[in-house]
Amino acid sequence: MAFLSKTLEQLTLSFGVAGVVYFAGLCTTSYLSNLILIPLAMSLVIACLPKEKEALLKQIALMTSSFTFLYSLILWVFFNKQTPQFQYVESFSYLFPMQDSSITIFLGVDGISMPLIILSNLLIFICLLSSWDSIKIYLKEYLIAFLVLEAFLVGAFAVLDLLIFYIFFEATLLPMFIIVLIYGSRERKARAANFLFLYTFFGSLFMLAAILYIYSQFGTTCYLDLIYYCPMLSNVESNFLWFAFFFSFATKLPMIPFHIWLPEAHVEAPTAGSVILAGILLKLGSYGMVRYALGLLPSGALYFTPLVYTLSILGVIYASLTAIRQTDFKRIVAYSSVAHMSIVNIGIFAFNSIGLEGALLQSVSHGFVASALFLIIGVVYDRFHSRIVKYYGGLAAYMPLYAIVFLFFTMANIALPGTSSFVGEILILAGSFKANTTVTFLGATGMILGGAYALWLANRILYGNLKVDNGHLHLNHFYDLNRREIYVFLPLIAGTLWLGIYPKPLLEVFHVSVHFLVYLIQPFFL
Repeated sequence: MAFLSKTLEQLTLSFGVAGVVYFAGLCTTSYLSNLILIPLAMSLVIACLPKEKEALLKQIALMTSSFTFLYSLILWVFFNKQTPQFQYVESFSYLFPMQDSSITIFLGVDGISMPLIILSNLLIFICLLSSWDSIKIYLKEYLIAFLVLEAFLVGAFAVLDLLIFYIFFEATLLPMFIIVLIYGSRERKARAANFLFLYTFFGSLFMLAAILYIYSQFGTTCYLDLIYYCPMLSNVESNFLWFAFFFSFATKLPMIPFHIWLPEAHVEAPTAGSVILAGILLKLGSYGMVRYALGLLPSGALYFTPLVYTLSILGVIYASLTAIRQTDFKRIVAYSSVAHMSIVNIGIFAFNSIGLEGALLQSVSHGFVASALFLIIGVVYDRFHSRIVKYYGGLAAYMPLYAIVFLFFTMANIALPGTSSFVGEILILAGSFKANTTVTFLGATGMILGGAYALWLANRILYGNLKVDNGHLHLNHFYDLNRREIYVFLPLIAGTLWLGIYPKPLLEVFHVSVHFLVYLIQPFFL
């Protein structure tokens, strides 16, 4: 009877959520606007419910995120891989009340943005599932923050207007600021939240100035028009505007020396916050580089390519060496993210289809691998409440399933053949080799240095003896991955293996859009 009662309760909840989603606009074929509105509508539902009903709140949030992820797969199923044109295009016109004029906002996706939208929805679902038992205070606000963040991420990747992109781009800072500030794990969380907000917000002010200048020149901020208008700018204008965009995206990516905020934010953020920060928020930087810095201002990109190469190589080597000497579990993975995203930047500025497709695939791969590594940290932190590496050792004997998952993603992190990172990095190096062999050689050192810090970390955590201090174990409560944690890791393992063994379906999605982008920018490199 108890089982039947629980089943009926779940069915009632399912139909209730489905009803709210329906009235939020699901009955239309406006796929992209629905992906934005559904999380926002359900966050309002959660806000209206009493905070004492914690189980109900978590179920609504998890079901919303899972439904949104499944709904986003429609974009992939009906996506036409043979055209570079934006698909699922929607437009919204707004009339200014004091003027006889209106502004039209376009939503649409191509092969570059569509996989990132699906990745965003998947990671939000994983974040909510992974933190099912770990959040004890302000649960309602926590769930609302993640659902609102999901809506803002989809908006940033789907919008085809520079000014609205800037709004969504900046709006993602608000829920992340709350997540780090309130749910951070240590005393310095306020400092980390301020770093996150101020660094990225200050960098974005340059992009806002560039957008306003573009509007003053052409009278529009619509991306569909600007890809043809912006090449008409003079070289001096293009260079200044490109640098303004670059400064913003390099801070978000992040590149050396704009990376200072990232290790602090990762260390202080809760596990789910680190997952979404590394898994998708950093991709706003790489996406912006491809879509706007390269797509709109190719002459400026060409002019500053030596600077980008220099900073990227410094990022690969410096971040890898810094990761080796860290003592905090999270800092090691955070600096690893800086190194891997620097390699992505090398692929972007190879200015050829191979490098760009490799950079995009590596961005998706990093979303799987880096997210999994932070979840791996969260598993032991929930049990032992420490991220200091020297306190760990010998976990493989007591947590074998955990050790298997740890080793799998360690191998993926160092680009072992058969994993998604290998495919992405090989394509990046092949593309960059056609552009600059020296940069390729120096960038490849990241694979060697990555092996040093990743394998050394796995060896210290999983093998050896348990650490004993004055006769007392630092670690206790040994129990392996539970069913919920296995469910969290399964989609990440599947995605990493799929892209490592058979990446063709994703590369086909990228291919035509990337070729069209290269076709647009190619005249500037002749």
